[in-house]
Amino acid sequence: MATIHPELSDELQAFIRAQHMFFISTAPLAADGLVNASPKGLDTLRILDRLTLAYLDLTGSGAETIAHLRENGRFALMFCSFANKPLILRIHGTGEVIESHDPAFETMIDLFPRRAGTRAIIKLTARRIADSCGWGVPVMDFTRERDTYGAYIDKLDAGAIQAGQRATNLASLDGLPALSEPTREDAIGYEPI
Repeated sequence: MATIHPELSDELQAFIRAQHMFFISTAPLAADGLVNASPKGLDTLRILDRLTLAYLDLTGSGAETIAHLRENGRFALMFCSFANKPLILRIHGTGEVIESHDPAFETMIDLFPRRAGTRAIIKLTARRIADSCGWGVPVMDFTRERDTYGAYIDKLDAGAIQAGQRATNLASLDGLPALSEPTREDAIGYEPI
């Protein structure tokens, strides 16, 4: 049975920090729109306070989360324990996209490791925090972070990353607006992963 939490307690924050990955899900308002679920990792998540989290959004093949948050702000975040003690933590709420040209980007970027391919910061405010058993989640050992993204993005200069963003990150698969413009060149050129 799920337990509802009024905020991210110290114990829940420790659980979040111990996870190597999380999942974010969003959906457009249109009944026939595509629901999106994305796995995230690479040490990109930060807890800002007991109701607020943020993660570093890296350039990718699509921008569904950005587009859906711009349209309606709704998200579901999920953390699964793959360790011996089972637990699933879901956070529902509203999110905002902070692009590289937004003044808030500069005030928040130093919370994160510098990553080549940085596209935006996603700031999430919890409205509902609930845990559940997680008994069906397998026990798995963490081996390492993948270096595939870093190896790929390191081969591209800022112009190539911006061209890719123009091609696939300015609108969602459903045609909703996503990035308002390609990421600033100085924000793209962070150190390799």
